[in-house]
Amino acid sequence: MALLKVNPTRMQMTGLKQRLATSERGHKLLKDKQDELMRQFIELIRKNKALREEVEKELSESFRDFLLASAMMSPAFMEQAVSYPSQKIEVDITQRNVMSVMVPEMQFHRAEGEQKLPYGFVQTSAELDDAIERLQAVLDRMLELAQLEKTAQLMAGEIEKTRRRVNALEYRTIPDLTETIKWIRMKLDENERANITRLMKVKELIQKEA
Repeated sequence: MALLKVNPTRMQMTGLKQRLATSERGHKLLKDKQDELMRQFIELIRKNKALREEVEKELSESFRDFLLASAMMSPAFMEQAVSYPSQKIEVDITQRNVMSVMVPEMQFHRAEGEQKLPYGFVQTSAELDDAIERLQAVLDRMLELAQLEKTAQLMAGEIEKTRRRVNALEYRTIPDLTETIKWIRMKLDENERANITRLMKVKELIQKEA
């Protein structure tokens, strides 16, 4: 705690009391915001963990099919089979406000009428077909996972920023204002007692002269 550099006057004390009331209201609002952010963040992390495990499992199965396919096909033909894209995919990114945090919302858009596989079925193995179809199926879930992780990153930053503001109010601003108001009140009381003492002495002098 530290005293603010102000003159010990009633006007200053009134202004500091108003600042203290505003700081206390702000502290409560920020604390409520921090608690709600933490609640949503924990839910987001749980959802992110579950989705990541599902995506990793699907990718692992797809990579297993690629390994089987590479063992049954020549490397040159396999490279040629997967060299050309079969679909045109675009990603739309919008934003929404969550507790003053602008989080992304992403969505895939696939061109209609395009083939799912970039090659014909002749001279390709079923494992390669399965691997590519698995990858295409997991794309939406990977995009959702990226969205969740980016949202979690942004919310973590907002939580940290809110926490610093809450701590600054709780451990610095509010105590400093409280201590300064207490000091001004003490100074005003001292001045009032000193004035009373002077008035009493003046009264005694007047009485003596009379």
